[in-house]
Amino acid sequence: MCSRVPLPRVPDKGSVTRRGFAVLRVAIYEEPWVFAFSVAASMLYGAMTVADGWALGWATDHVIRPALERGDTTFGAVASLVSLFLGIAILRAIGVVGRRIGAGVMQFRLQATYRRRVTRQYQKLPLEWHHQHPTGQLLSNANADVESAWYPIAPLPMAVGVIAMLAFATAAMFAADVWMALVGCLIFPLVFVANVIFQRTLQPLATRAQELRADVSEVAHESFDGALVVKTLGREAAETERFTQPTNALRDANIAVNKARGMFDPVIDGLPRVGILAVLLVGVGRVRSGQADAGDVVQVAFLFTLIGFPIRALGWVLGELPRSVVGWDRVQRVLTASGGLEYGEEKLTSTGAARLDVTGIRFGYLPERDVLAGVDFTIEPGRTVAMVGPTGSGKSTMTTMLTRLVDPEEGAIKVDGIDLRSLARGELADSVALVAQTAFLFDDTIRGNITLGGDYPDELVWDALRIAQGDGFVKNLPSGLDTKVGERGTTLSGGQRQRIALARALVRRPRLLVLDDATSAVDPQVEARILAGLRSAVQGERAETTVLVIAYRKATISLADEVLFLDEGRIAAQGTHLELQEKSPEYRELVDAYEKDAERRQEEAELAAELDDLDSEGASA
Repeated sequence: MCSRVPLPRVPDKGSVTRRGFAVLRVAIYEEPWVFAFSVAASMLYGAMTVADGWALGWATDHVIRPALERGDTTFGAVASLVSLFLGIAILRAIGVVGRRIGAGVMQFRLQATYRRRVTRQYQKLPLEWHHQHPTGQLLSNANADVESAWYPIAPLPMAVGVIAMLAFATAAMFAADVWMALVGCLIFPLVFVANVIFQRTLQPLATRAQELRADVSEVAHESFDGALVVKTLGREAAETERFTQPTNALRDANIAVNKARGMFDPVIDGLPRVGILAVLLVGVGRVRSGQADAGDVVQVAFLFTLIGFPIRALGWVLGELPRSVVGWDRVQRVLTASGGLEYGEEKLTSTGAARLDVTGIRFGYLPERDVLAGVDFTIEPGRTVAMVGPTGSGKSTMTTMLTRLVDPEEGAIKVDGIDLRSLARGELADSVALVAQTAFLFDDTIRGNITLGGDYPDELVWDALRIAQGDGFVKNLPSGLDTKVGERGTTLSGGQRQRIALARALVRRPRLLVLDDATSAVDPQVEARILAGLRSAVQGERAETTVLVIAYRKATISLADEVLFLDEGRIAAQGTHLELQEKSPEYRELVDAYEKDAERRQEEAELAAELDDLDSEGASA
């Protein structure tokens, strides 16, 4: 990007053509040198194409006509003719290659630049902004909309360059014969009118087509992402029908666009041919009267055939402007979105377990309802604290604040006495790790999912897996740490995915570890071993981590040094598990309900395992 000159502003209102040219000005300011190179190459191509007409006229008068009249010609004349046409052809080829390479480089660099800007903006915007925008729409913004914004770049250098070609051709026609040139140029107003009609017809059609592309992307992504629900509930036909409607609408919109172009192209192709006929009619009369040479007629007629190409090149640019404007607007809605988190310059210098202070926290997703209201608590370094509460009490919201996915509306969260909002970008991620209930894995190896590209030796990876109780099943996999897990870890069970996600956090030696029911998918025995290993690591030689765990099972809660009972967005009680059971009936009732639910799930799991064993025995028999 050109940093010395501010980018031109694209007006929010006005005609599509005016706004489209403003988008093109932005493109030129972004890539001025590549644009200049491609335009220069295009002008070379245009000049050499016009030179072909001059060369053809010269050859007619000095080589072809004398040969026909005298029956012979000289070797020098033929050699000059061959050299002339060969030199022009080479220069024109250089112009074509340079124009196409320059236009391609400019278009793809702009697309890459704006994809990076959109992606960086996604990372800056708070979590609630993402919750308000479908994933399919976000994918369309970063992909299809960015591409559409810069579609006119491919023909733009050629269009600008061939304007020079049009000027050269017109000048050459007038130099050859004024009257023939005037007759031919009467076609220009007709071409201009055809372009105006075409633009007014195409603009709404192209706008509608681009909007429907985003709709198709949104429906497709949502349907594919919910494949499990669709298949288990037998909704394949309904989803197919839901996808069919916007797809058919997009099909019809694209057909309408191509119909408009289909009617426009023959007109643009035909008008220059009408001009050629007019030039030939006038030219024959002027040759007979001796006012012009045959070479002049050939030259003007040939040059007039070239006029259609510059006009078509301009039409290609104009035809892409409506789609470009729609794509630009959709991309700008992301780039100008507000709500990004602000960062300070503070650093976390301590290397031991973190101290966490939460003071006066208030937060709500809706203006009229607070999810958290007046939350205060402190976790001393190295302590393991369980947060317990009914559904909707704000537990998961608290975890998103501790990892600064969102900021509180009031109050402060401090790590080692430093407000999270004062920390430099990336500083918190080096000290705090979150393991969510839903474990997300990338389509990568187990090692890649744990290290995420970081430089961690295998010894640390295996150590993290051991604490997470994942080393056993990983060793039994065909390729161990190098086993690919598939998209979202589909080749692993839910419990295995959670253990990989936990190991991902542990390998980083976080000073504050936040577990949001991160062992819900494993059976109680495995969970007990995970928590015992984690507690041993925290309290033993590696006493470098403070742990806050969102807990539901009594076994998990009982391992904590302290329990925070969160109810209706406030800390209703605080103490050890035994203390809260004695003094808080609401806590006791909730934990007992959790325990009964856990027992029921365990019985169901054991019954399912017995049925699997019976099926296996029957198959063997």
